[in-house]
Amino acid sequence: MNVQKNPQKPLINYFLIAIAVIILLNVFVYPEIFNQKVTKVDYGTFLTQIEKGNVKKVEILNTKITFTAINENGEEAAFITGRMDDPELVNRLHHAQVPFSANIQSDDSSFFMTILSWMIPILIFIWLGQLFLKNILGNGGNPRQMLNFGKSNARFYANAETGKTFADVAGQDEAKEVLQEIVDYLHNPRKYKEIGAKIPKGVLLVGPPGTGKTLLAKALAGEAKVPFFSISGSEFVEMFVGMGAARVRDLFKQAQEKAPCIVFIDEIDAIGKSRNSITITSNDEREQTLNQLLAEMDGFDADKGVIILAATNRPETLDKALLRPGRFDRRIPVELPDLAGREAILKVHASKVKLGDDIDLNAIARATPGASGADLANIVNEAALRAVKEGRNCVTQRDLEESVEVVIAGYQRKNAVIPKKDKLKIAYHEIGHALVASKLSHSAPVHKITIIPRTSGSLGYTMQIEEDEKVLLTKEQALDKITTLMGGRAAEELIFHTVTSGAANDIQQATRIARDMVTRFGMSEEFDMMALETMVNPYLGSDTRLLVSSETAAKADAEVLKIIKICHQRATEILEENKEKLHTLANYLVEKETITGEEFMDLLAKS
Repeated sequence: MNVQKNPQKPLINYFLIAIAVIILLNVFVYPEIFNQKVTKVDYGTFLTQIEKGNVKKVEILNTKITFTAINENGEEAAFITGRMDDPELVNRLHHAQVPFSANIQSDDSSFFMTILSWMIPILIFIWLGQLFLKNILGNGGNPRQMLNFGKSNARFYANAETGKTFADVAGQDEAKEVLQEIVDYLHNPRKYKEIGAKIPKGVLLVGPPGTGKTLLAKALAGEAKVPFFSISGSEFVEMFVGMGAARVRDLFKQAQEKAPCIVFIDEIDAIGKSRNSITITSNDEREQTLNQLLAEMDGFDADKGVIILAATNRPETLDKALLRPGRFDRRIPVELPDLAGREAILKVHASKVKLGDDIDLNAIARATPGASGADLANIVNEAALRAVKEGRNCVTQRDLEESVEVVIAGYQRKNAVIPKKDKLKIAYHEIGHALVASKLSHSAPVHKITIIPRTSGSLGYTMQIEEDEKVLLTKEQALDKITTLMGGRAAEELIFHTVTSGAANDIQQATRIARDMVTRFGMSEEFDMMALETMVNPYLGSDTRLLVSSETAAKADAEVLKIIKICHQRATEILEENKEKLHTLANYLVEKETITGEEFMDLLAKS
C-alpha cells in the first residue's frame, strides 16, 4: 500500500524567511536602524550650528527636528533635537540659506505609524506560526487541526491491501487453523447465524517476540479480504487527559462504519494492564483508556463483522475484565516454532533469495533450536548479504551456516591478536567441552569447534546440534549438559593447574540449569516435587520469583552447588582418562583454528 506524504521543506527555507521578515521590519517599521548614526543634541546647540554655518539641511517634524551638519571631524553627520516654540526659526534658516522642509507624515508619533508598527509584527508572527504548524503537524497548517486529539492514529488498509495471506505464515499451523474459522465466518456469516453460533468478539494472540503475531493479523485480513485497522497500544495514551479514551471511541466508530473489518491492537498490555498494578496518581489516564476499551467491546455487536485482534507477550499483566468471555473470548498461543516449523519458515524466506544447489534447510533448522520466525528471517538475510559481500550471485550452505554463527556469537574478529599462550588455553578449553560431550550418552553431537574470537566477546565456542527435536528434558540430559559445560574449566585445571575467566558463560548456564532442576523441575531428592520458584514471564526472559522462605532458599542454593560439584568432578574424571587425546586434539585445533564435528570424531577415533 503506497502512502503519500507531504514533502517537508528544509528548515533552511524557514530560516531565510525569518531573516527576510526581520529586514522588512527594520526597513519599513524601524527605518532608523538602517540609517546612519543619529546624534541627539539640545536646541541651543542646533541654533549655534546654524549661526556658525555648519548646518546643511533641516527637516522639521511635529515634535522633533532632524538636520545634517558638519561635525568636529569636518564630516557631515545626522543630528536630532526636540522642536521648540520658536517663531524665528524659519527666518534664521532663511537668513543662513539652509534648505529646510516640513514633513508631518513622517513623524513616528502619527496614528498611522503607531498602528502599523503594532499590526505588521503581529501579522508576521501569525504567518510564521501557521508555517510552523504546517511543518510540525503536517495538516496543511490549519490550527484547528491541532485540537483534533481524539482522532485515532490507526493505520487503515483497504480490502486485501495488507499484502499478506496465510501462505506467508509458516510454522504456526495451529494458530492459522483457529483463525481460518474467523475467515469463514466473515465470508459466510449466515450458516453461523442459522445455528445460533456467535463468532468471538476478540482474539488475543500471545507468544514470545518475533513469532509472527502481527504477521498473522495482517494475513487474516488478507485472507478475509476485509478492511484492516492496525494500531499500537502505546499510541492511545499521551500527555493530554482524555485523549486515550477519545481515540478508543473514534477507532470503534470507524470500525463499525467499515464493517465487516478487523481491528488489530498490537502490544495491548500498554493500555490493558491490571488495574490492581496501576498507580492512580500517575496512570489515571491509562485506566480511563482501559475502561473505555472495555465499554466499547461491550457496546458493539460481533454479528456486524467487527473482529478485534490483540497481541501481547505479557498476558499475565492484562486486566481480568479484559479477558472475560464476551470481550477477548479466544486466546491463541503463537509459540516458538519446532523443527518442522523452523524448516517451513526458512523455506518461505529462502524463496525470496537466489539459492545454490547445496542448500540443506533442514540442517539449518536443526542448528537453530529456540529461534523465532524473526530470527530465521534475519539468518536468511545475513546469508544473502554475505553472498553479495563475497561477490557471488547466489546463497550457499556455507553462507547460511556462517549467518547462524553470526546470530549466535557475532561476527568474526579477524584482526584480533591473541597471544600464543592464551590461544593454547582457549583450544584446551574448547576441546575439553567437545571431549566430555563425546563421552556422554545423553549429550548432543559436536558440530563445530573454533577458537576464532567473535564480536560478542566469545574467544571460541563449541557448537552442538541435536539429531532430533527435544520436547522434554530428562534429568540425565540436564546433568550431561552441566557436565559438558564444566569440561572447559576442568581442562584448564587439569593441564595448566589454573583457572581463567573464559568459563564465565559456562558457569552462568550451568548454574541456571542446576537451579531449574532444583526449584522448578522437581529433579532434586531433597525437595522432591516441591516448587520453589515460578517464572515471572514465560515469554520475556527467564526472571523468576521465589515462593519459599529465605531458609528454604538457602537449602536450595546448597543443593544447586552440590549438583554443580558432582558434574565438575565427573568432567574432570573423563578428561583425566583421555588426557593424551586432549593434548592431540588441542594442538590440532591451535593449528587449524576451526574444525568440524566430523574431523573431531575422526581424530578422536585415531588418537
